[in-house]
Amino acid sequence: MTTNLILSLQITALGMGLVFGAILLLWLMMVILTAVTAEKESASDSLEVDSVDPSLTLTPSALTPSPSPRGRGEELERVALLAVAMALAEQGGSSARPLEEPPTALVSAWQLGMRTRQMSEKGTMKRR
Repeated sequence: MTTNLILSLQITALGMGLVFGAILLLWLMMVILTAVTAEKESASDSLEVDSVDPSLTLTPSALTPSPSPRGRGEELERVALLAVAMALAEQGGSSARPLEEPPTALVSAWQLGMRTRQMSEKGTMKRR
């Protein structure tokens, strides 16, 4: 009996080891694939916009750093303002609209029959 127990524990340990080994191997392969196929985003690619409102166009002077030192807070504020302006321009051009609620459904024939049956059962007294 003890040999059967030991053999079953060995088989269980081997199976669990294979499962966790396969999971770790798949995880390693995913890490390698994402590192190899990750797209490198350059600064010029991140500034390209397909459709831009003419009032929001960037001038070359706005893209080049100014010689005077600026605080990081000011730069972040400019980026945030630009993002808000772009989002508002995109929202204004969007054709999405809220969906209207469908009208209330009429009671189907099946529901009417079931409700009628329930009402008639409640209305009559059962005789014992």
